[in-house]
Amino acid sequence: MTIEGLLGRKLGTTQVFDERGRLRGVTAVEVGPCFVTHIRTTEADGYTALQIGFQDDRKLNKPEAGHLKSAGNLKLRHLAEFRVSDSSAYTLGDQLGAELFETGQKVDVTATSKGRGFQGGVRRHNFRGGPKTHGQSDRHRAPGSIGSGTTPGRVFKGTRMAGHMGAERTTIMNLEVVARNDERGVIFVAGSVPGPIGGLVRVRKARKVSK
Repeated sequence: MTIEGLLGRKLGTTQVFDERGRLRGVTAVEVGPCFVTHIRTTEADGYTALQIGFQDDRKLNKPEAGHLKSAGNLKLRHLAEFRVSDSSAYTLGDQLGAELFETGQKVDVTATSKGRGFQGGVRRHNFRGGPKTHGQSDRHRAPGSIGSGTTPGRVFKGTRMAGHMGAERTTIMNLEVVARNDERGVIFVAGSVPGPIGGLVRVRKARKVSK
């Protein structure tokens, strides 16, 4: 089995025609070039995996530069590990890109969602709000009751309330790879991808393929 995924960068949304001539809304993701920076083996680490690096960095500190020295003195900003069944097929410094993914394949995309700041219950949890009649002029977006009085006499942990929204690690599963541009190292996946334009994403082969 080849490496299960790559690091990439969200480029934005667009529309493309698929193989059946249908116009599809897609998100363009630049996957790579990624470089193999470390190889995990069963003998040394107890499992097999590849550490890969993505996106050039202008300056590294000495520990970072020392770690990447054996991979060809690369200057890479982001590092991540991906599992692989046989790591012997790879060597340090190998370049990986969009050729890992095939058109029609399902992938899982993980990224940090956009931060929304402090939001109320209506926006954060889709609460309905209070009634707009009978003189209740200030209850349109209020959360309503949050618990009983004497029993239990407290608010349960996990109760949905207003609070910080977004800026969380989010995974969108089973996105279809509609098209691929090998020259630019870009894949086009159907639907939306979390995070801002230019944000770091992890694209891996889908683990729970829906039929």
